[in-house]
Amino acid sequence: MPDPRFFRREKPKSLGELAALTGAAISQGSDPALLIEDVAPLDQAGAGTISFLDNVKYKDQFAATKAAACIIASPMAEHAPKGISLLLTEYPYKTYARIAQSFYPDFPQKKPATVKANNLHVHPDANVGKGCVLEHNVSIAAGAEIGDGCWIGANAVVGENVVIGRECRVGANTVISHSLIGDHVRIYPGCCIGQDGFGFAIDPAGHIKVPQLGRVIIEDSVEIGANTTIDRGSGPDTVVGQGTWIDNLVQIGHNVKIGKGCVIVSQVGISGSTVVEDYVMMAGQAGIAGHLHIGKGARIGAKAGVMRDVPAGEQQLGSPAIPARQFMRQVAAISRLVEKDRK
Repeated sequence: MPDPRFFRREKPKSLGELAALTGAAISQGSDPALLIEDVAPLDQAGAGTISFLDNVKYKDQFAATKAAACIIASPMAEHAPKGISLLLTEYPYKTYARIAQSFYPDFPQKKPATVKANNLHVHPDANVGKGCVLEHNVSIAAGAEIGDGCWIGANAVVGENVVIGRECRVGANTVISHSLIGDHVRIYPGCCIGQDGFGFAIDPAGHIKVPQLGRVIIEDSVEIGANTTIDRGSGPDTVVGQGTWIDNLVQIGHNVKIGKGCVIVSQVGISGSTVVEDYVMMAGQAGIAGHLHIGKGARIGAKAGVMRDVPAGEQQLGSPAIPARQFMRQVAAISRLVEKDRK
């Protein structure tokens, strides 16, 4: 159960209200007036709570759950424990997310109305919008513009002429320079955005730094996980498209262009000048070489090493990365050879 010291819960809601909120259907025999007080995992749920099942792997937990109600897809109804109320939907996890948000609207944390911050450094030429909260030791340099309703965490540094849109959250110890950031962007603690890209001319007498003269452009509603780094462009800009979600500990090199709605999981590295089209998914620790083109809707598996362009919609696995079906055939062939050798 969520700890009330950290998460404020809204008042109970009826099953009918939750159905109306999400568009889910109430199963036959379920009571629309049933009051739901909270959300909970299947194995921890009890009276007054609602849970969800989105993976058949957990059907045994579903069959044994003590939840008052559960969000499921219709085919799973036959596994429901006796007496449980059901919300039926094609997308149980998304429906659960909306219901959880309705109980915890301040998630991940409600912006305080005011903070009595110590040691602020806001340049007279900076422009901080209405309703902003600046925590201890925040530094905002000359020419920076912070939109209305932003929340800047302790020890964050916003460099000269950086622009941050409305209702953004910048986590503690984040450093931002050479960047234009849209509205409703969430940047988690410890990020570094806009620093020099890794650009230099190799010379036996000593490598020569190439001036990095571009910017970082982050569009609206982007999430950037803790300790992620995004280099500014060398001339062209580095761009992160609208609604893209980036996990913790991701490295995005200079001149990279990322489209909208992408999902990039922890420890991914994207080398300079690569173009990632809309709705691409990259699993943990994937590595993308420079100057590549990753097509719309492509999926890159965990630990994949991508060295060639990836067509739109293709799934790739392995290192060097190859189409998923080819990868699976290779794995099966190796298994047969090992078995043959064992015999």
